[in-house]
Amino acid sequence: MVKENIRSLYNKAVGYLSGPNSTGSEPSTVEPNQPDPIYSSWLKGHPSALTWFNETTCEATQGKQIVVFLDYDGTLSPIVNDPDRAFMSDAMRGAVREVAKHFPTAIISGRSRDKVYGFVKLDEIYYAGSHGMDIMGPPSHVNSYDNKYQTNTMDKKGNEITIFQPAKDYLPIIKKLLEAIKQITYDIPGVFLEDNRFCISVHYRHVLSEDCGDLEERIQNLLLEYPLFHQTRGKKVLEIRPSIEWNKGDALVYLLKTLGFPNPSDDIIPFYIGDDKTDEDAFKVLKSRGQGHGIVVSTSPRETSASYSLKDPTEVLLFLLRLSRWGDTLKST
Repeated sequence: MVKENIRSLYNKAVGYLSGPNSTGSEPSTVEPNQPDPIYSSWLKGHPSALTWFNETTCEATQGKQIVVFLDYDGTLSPIVNDPDRAFMSDAMRGAVREVAKHFPTAIISGRSRDKVYGFVKLDEIYYAGSHGMDIMGPPSHVNSYDNKYQTNTMDKKGNEITIFQPAKDYLPIIKKLLEAIKQITYDIPGVFLEDNRFCISVHYRHVLSEDCGDLEERIQNLLLEYPLFHQTRGKKVLEIRPSIEWNKGDALVYLLKTLGFPNPSDDIIPFYIGDDKTDEDAFKVLKSRGQGHGIVVSTSPRETSASYSLKDPTEVLLFLLRLSRWGDTLKST
């Protein structure tokens, strides 16, 4: 029944991408209805992961293990005006579940780990929140990480897991910083603060354009009093993070090690799909290792270290459904 549902979802997604006049067959390319010449040129360097799917997965026939890493906002769910309502669809949840049946799968998000789990509600995958500073991964016996920040425990179903929190020492000061940000931003209409446990997100999607400069200046002045923190940017959000050498790329490497793949020479094919600037750290890791495929989710040309592209969460859904079907094929061979 589940496989039938996945097949139905796949056909619907194909029909959507093919357009209202489509016969329902798979599109050979996925392009805007009126191709932008600049975007089309960019696609030559970052071809659609759907168009090139067979090329990116045929390596699996050589006995390699696929590992899947996913961002959340803008990748598994659309970007929305209210961050608390960035819900993923049941179809996307089903696709992620199917992929995880065949391949180790993890979500690496800027959100808190608990909040991402609350959105996704899947126990079959691993979660890394706060840009990888709060990881729930497989049981780890890796000696290259400080055990002060690594705890072996059990999940709600009694399975052994490892919690790794390299910014654990920063928790008390993060709470203090959050209160300070509340004090300096309360009078700017539209500001929304999100406590992501190991980082703080200052959303300004609803802030008037003439107030944005003032908001950023206040944040920068406050951070002069907190030299252990720095600011990065996302989509209509300022991220306040501890200044430690740790990002989504480091989280990807950590998870690969705990999964038993510590070296670039290992027979694995990691996929990382993400849409934001913070995902570039993971793309760069894959590029430097010469291993796997970074896939950027974007409707417009942008500078990226990803090798392939997808336009939006709908195309991500189709890619994941196709990947799950590929997993079925591998299992039957």
